[in-house]
Amino acid sequence: MAKLTTYDYIICGAGCAGLSMAVHLIQSGKFADKKILLIDKEEKNKNDRTWSFWETEIGLFESIVYKKWEDAWFQSPAFSKLLSLSPYTYKMIRGIDFYNYCLALIKQQPNFHIYNASVSEMNSKNGETWVVANGKKITATYIFNSILFEKPVLNKKEYYLLQHFKGWIIETESSVFNPAEATLMDFKVSQQQGTTFVYVMPFSEKKALIEYTLFSEQLLTQQEYEVGLKNYISHHLKIDRYKILEVESGVIPMTNYRFPVAEGSIINIGTAGGQTKGSSGYTFKFIQKHSARITQNLIKRNNPFITLPTGPRRFKFYDSTLLHILKHKQLPGDKIFTQLFKKNKPQHVLRFLNNESSLLQEVKIFSTLPILKFLKAAIIQR
Repeated sequence: MAKLTTYDYIICGAGCAGLSMAVHLIQSGKFADKKILLIDKEEKNKNDRTWSFWETEIGLFESIVYKKWEDAWFQSPAFSKLLSLSPYTYKMIRGIDFYNYCLALIKQQPNFHIYNASVSEMNSKNGETWVVANGKKITATYIFNSILFEKPVLNKKEYYLLQHFKGWIIETESSVFNPAEATLMDFKVSQQQGTTFVYVMPFSEKKALIEYTLFSEQLLTQQEYEVGLKNYISHHLKIDRYKILEVESGVIPMTNYRFPVAEGSIINIGTAGGQTKGSSGYTFKFIQKHSARITQNLIKRNNPFITLPTGPRRFKFYDSTLLHILKHKQLPGDKIFTQLFKKNKPQHVLRFLNNESSLLQEVKIFSTLPILKFLKAAIIQR
């Protein structure tokens, strides 16, 4: 239970964004004098998801990277190739390892308190900033909020698709996987329900995570996800005998809606703060960049407000253009990604998807896509 009713900082939500924010504050070594409260409605004690991302450097969470790959397959009916990703490394962190690492570090800090409670109210006005959790009002100088309370109301030219997925960690009787090669995207599955692909992350010759993923407006039934997984494992991987060790699932919004960066002294983080890439659903790396910038602002300026966007503004425009195309079904998503990886160096594509490419690289990338379709969508989004 929260021991105080007034804190310097409250972090609402102990998912990727909230825990990352806490770890960035701790690792900076600059906030031991601040009273900080972490609130979440439940304990984080399940392996409910994995985070996959690519980077060239040693990251803040390198010690808990479960598996990494330097080579990864891209597959579609029109193009298949094993891609050398260097200087990038494709990395995976298991949810339970992330939770355990972050919470163990937080519990070592005497200035942190953890409160398992449901947040029913959050506000910042008249010089006061507070949350109400389990009926208890708790105030703070700043709140870092990762809770997305409701789907936003969209304006014209704003779209809201979903990246939704179900994954199985399976163990086979015989050696069937190459643990040195991941599958980044495999589009050789039915596209009837929307942009659909599978990624495969082998941990050993007999164990791998198989994730069935879609970009669409509607979720599937649980049976439909399972049929997709079973078909892929039997027809594409040619595996008949296996055990399902773990199950995970999730839903990530893909939108160009401009989530408010801050509301009074409430700073939104994670998806609630616009840190999910609209055109792909990728989030982990963007959360780390955002958390680092907030932490540096607190150190240098004694406030967390970021006045400039994280990354060039043009990437939001690119995301809006692709979302327009997917929403209106002007081009199949599998064809777009196939062109991206077939006609460009994988390093350039990965840099582009991380919002780190140069304008010259982006011109080259767009020249490999159906230019008239993208130009028309871009004009509409302007």
